[in-house]
Amino acid sequence: MTTPEPLLLSVSGIDKIFPGVKALDGVDFDLRAGEVHALLGENGAGKSTLVKILTGIHGKDKGSIKVLGEEVAFANSAAAREKGIAAIYQEFALATHLDVGTNIFLGRIPNHAWFIADRRQVYQDAQKLLDRLKSGIDAHTRVAELGVGKRQMVEIAKAISMGTRILIMDEPTSALSSEECGHLFQIITDLKQQGIGIIFISHKLDEIHRICDRVSVMRDGRKVGTLDAGDISVPEIIRLMVGREIGDQYYKRDVEKGEVTLEVRGLSDATFLRDISFTVRKGEILGLAGLVGAGRTETAQCLFGVTPIQRGEILVDGKAVRINSPGDAVANGIVMLSEDRKNTGLFLQQSVTFNVTIAAMNAARSRQEYYHLGCVDVGNQRQHTSEYVNRLSIKTPSIDQIMRNLSGGNQQKTILAKWLLVNPRVIIFDEPTRGIDVGAKQEIYRLMHELLQAGMAIIMISSELPEIMALSDRILVISHGRATGVLDRSEATQEKIMTLAVK
Repeated sequence: MTTPEPLLLSVSGIDKIFPGVKALDGVDFDLRAGEVHALLGENGAGKSTLVKILTGIHGKDKGSIKVLGEEVAFANSAAAREKGIAAIYQEFALATHLDVGTNIFLGRIPNHAWFIADRRQVYQDAQKLLDRLKSGIDAHTRVAELGVGKRQMVEIAKAISMGTRILIMDEPTSALSSEECGHLFQIITDLKQQGIGIIFISHKLDEIHRICDRVSVMRDGRKVGTLDAGDISVPEIIRLMVGREIGDQYYKRDVEKGEVTLEVRGLSDATFLRDISFTVRKGEILGLAGLVGAGRTETAQCLFGVTPIQRGEILVDGKAVRINSPGDAVANGIVMLSEDRKNTGLFLQQSVTFNVTIAAMNAARSRQEYYHLGCVDVGNQRQHTSEYVNRLSIKTPSIDQIMRNLSGGNQQKTILAKWLLVNPRVIIFDEPTRGIDVGAKQEIYRLMHELLQAGMAIIMISSELPEIMALSDRILVISHGRATGVLDRSEATQEKIMTLAVK
């Protein structure tokens, strides 16, 4: 028998109460040296609260935290970092206008005599860390010039530079390509061999068996189980997370198709897209597939008026329309749930009511419903918000709740409510389930089905091939800015899609 590695972290009986909510209830958790321990659960299960306590953002109300057997209490994030705990979140904490080396040692840059910054030492030390990670990054490169995968490498290098022994990775693969995921997993393996313990949070459950040693599942603020990753299947993980069996993971039902709602002919932009043509019918989901950077989102942004169209035609219900702005798109019945919901889809510091009604209040077709004698009709605002909160089962304590306090799935449903208020004909979903849990995914799929039944047409972009194959009626594959083929659902396979995606 092999002796277990020593405990880096031991959490016992942690409670955390916010006004009206017990976020954590007697949570136990531990992490061994050289281990990847998955922390799983639906949005709102308590994962984020536990991480914030471990990183000094929140204080605990009850319980104990030990690092290498020593009881600790963190007054702030700096105190947690001094004990070797660091976190890498989905939104990177990098100064993009500065170079990589400066970012890695920001706030800790060594000085020569007379307090002159030792830039040479910064770049030397940064480059050693980057080379250790086999990142292929030059320490002098500006962060703004790096893609998502490279920026993540910078975050990891920054954490290692601070002597991190416990690394928390929150949804580390949510925006990475399959190649970048493979590189990240190799880095995680190397970090394990160096004795670093990793807490791995992900909604991509297929990754758990690939990289994790143990799995802890949380539900409603409690830990409901810890098992070796090899001893638990994905269906068992889902059952522990949601407290019930989930049979049909993708909730795809046949819907009668109607006339063509949207037709695109020879769509091109000024720099990348070339002669893209397709149709979408009432009651149909057209999936857009392709590798990262193939042109899927760029196509959607042209349809929504974010990117100017250089050539081509867009027809809605057989009538040619001109779209030069998102306002034009909304006026012609086209709306878009963007991939980056926090930066481009929501006003995070505003209320649920504000976010649900803002588009309708500014749309020409519905503006008069929300104003009376030049003043905002607050009663109408609140009534419509309450109707959609109930209709879409948005979980919020109040329609006055600040948007940033809602979970990812409920934020996504709030954006959908915003667009449904303007009575769209075509809804574009760009990565609709990225970063949300399995239960919330089910709700999004169910809502998409209801939209199809109501006669709407859906364009869905997804980097998850199983998702796009299960939900789409037809799949348009895009490669290097051009359409390379359309596959019917009955004939689509991962091999056929990937063959078209690399054309």
